Amino acid sequence: MTDSVTANGDDRDPEIELFVKAGIDGESIGNCPFSQRLFMILWLKGVVFNVTTVDLKRKPADLHNLAPGTHPPFLTFNGDVKTDVNKIEEFLEETLAPEKYPRLAAKHRESNTAGIDIFSKFSAYIKNTKQQNNAALERGLTKALKKLDDYLNTPLPEEIDANTCEDDDKGSRRRFLDGDELTLADCNLLPKLHVVKIVAKKYRNYNIPAEMTGLWGYLKNAYARDEFTNTCAADHEIEMAYADVAKRLSQS
Repeated sequence: MTDSVTANGDDRDPEIELFVKAGIDGESIGNCPFSQRLFMILWLKGVVFNVTTVDLKRKPADLHNLAPGTHPPFLTFNGDVKTDVNKIEEFLEETLAPEKYPRLAAKHRESNTAGIDIFSKFSAYIKNTKQQNNAALERGLTKALKKLDDYLNTPLPEEIDANTCEDDDKGSRRRFLDGDELTLADCNLLPKLHVVKIVAKKYRNYNIPAEMTGLWGYLKNAYARDEFTNTCAADHEIEMAYADVAKRLSQS
């Protein structure tokens, strides 16, 4: 999964174990965008780490003792338990720093907020049971997705500087939110965006509009990266996680 460590002495990799939500079978990776977010960050950092799936129905006693009252994801770092996802992200970025590990923070502040309201719009849409509200909620989701699509199609400042002589093509050619490499912003957004794509199609027959070329290109680039695809839950896991959440639409 990650490169083996050849360094020794004080330069050794820390001992890290990531605990993520297990799937229906109690062993495979379950649907949890927050688990995938941390999984991706650790993979991108290039650090050696172990992953343990936690069956929430049969949470082992030793895990309960390790992090009482806490649901995955959480991790242990050289024996210290860390449970808050945002704080874990900050800690990993600060602790697993250059020269040995890559910096993953986005350079542009806007990259961190791009697509920020998509998941809340999706949640309202998928949980709605009233037919008369469906169209408006669907428009809300589409509008949020279009906003992300616009951001992805708009060149970043460095792209504009590099293309000052190319007046015929003003669109962005970057692969991800902040450039051509995955950043913390992508680790946060992509797992949620994937859930939206799978669940909206399954339970509302909703497809992300084909004309959103920036968004579809973004997803295509993500699916080409092991750091994303190998940390994803299987599609059926995601669908099953929303089986009770995605209510049937009624006329009343």
